[in-house]
Amino acid sequence: MRRESARWTFVIATALALALVLTAVSAGPAAAAWQPTKPVEFIIMAGQGGGADIYARLISGMIEKHKLAPVAYIPINKDGGAGAVAMQYVRGKEGDPHTIMITLSSFLMTPIN
Repeated sequence: MRRESARWTFVIATALALALVLTAVSAGPAAAAWQPTKPVEFIIMAGQGGGADIYARLISGMIEKHKLAPVAYIPINKDGGAGAVAMQYVRGKEGDPHTIMITLSSFLMTPIN
């Protein structure tokens, strides 16, 4: 029973994420002003094989398979420090629209100075 519940949670989360990406990629005139000019980095706050990693790679694969963007969305794992390594990396990319952080809810509690 637990396994089935976890599977449905994953399916629903994936569907919502895909809907978000599709909305962002195809959202009317306001979004039409920006198009990626170089590959977009999906920064993952954990090592390979974890939930955030699987999620980012799934979305990246869907974007590529269905040609939803003119550039690649590349999953990059930045594990360490309970997500702090990834956050510091993204913080250093402030203002770069080609960097997106993929995270889990537990990461939202990690303090950054």
